[in-house]
Amino acid sequence: MYLIVVGAGKVGVNLVRELEVQKHEVTLIENSRSRYNTVEQEFEHRVQYGDASELWVLERAGINRADMVIAVSGDDEDNILICQVAKEKYGVERIIARVNNPRNRQHFDLLGISPVVSATGLILNLIEHEVPHHDLVRLLDLESEKIEVIELRIPEDSPISGKRILEIETPDRTLLISVLRGGTGFVPDAESVLEAGDDILAVLDPAREDELKIALGLGG
Repeated sequence: MYLIVVGAGKVGVNLVRELEVQKHEVTLIENSRSRYNTVEQEFEHRVQYGDASELWVLERAGINRADMVIAVSGDDEDNILICQVAKEKYGVERIIARVNNPRNRQHFDLLGISPVVSATGLILNLIEHEVPHHDLVRLLDLESEKIEVIELRIPEDSPISGKRILEIETPDRTLLISVLRGGTGFVPDAESVLEAGDDILAVLDPAREDELKIALGLGG
């Protein structure tokens, strides 16, 4: 694929390195002259200097043929604008945005910019994962694709404790993909018996989340 990465900070630079290892064609855009001079020594013609919120900069980078635009600058407003322009003006179907301040996530959502990646949000999810008594943790949310991955803990008083998966009426468009019990995980089948305290990893349509919680005894 041909990808445009905006922002030559540590995230952008490491991302470009990995994409090139995977044999993708990549152009990196950076609007800080000093930072550009630093990374230009490594990436040479593959990095361009300019403000990617300006159309001529994106066009010079070849946005008309880009398969994906990834905005990972340290400015949320720039990331929103760049992704919005790429999607709406140039018809780039695949965009990824970095959100630096989780409080700005709602602005990305309102403008239909998805997926977005928040380092803070990912760390918070990991913290929740390590908390002994969590009920539900959202590990991945692909809103436009209508799919999410969540982790749920079966409560002590759950009516499904001791039941086989085939006996549990899980909603349509949901799939239980793993069970973590006593520090050991396994992929369940229809005959697997669920126990109180099990951590269940599920893939589902976000619209079915409440139904799945009810099915697993977590309430709505």
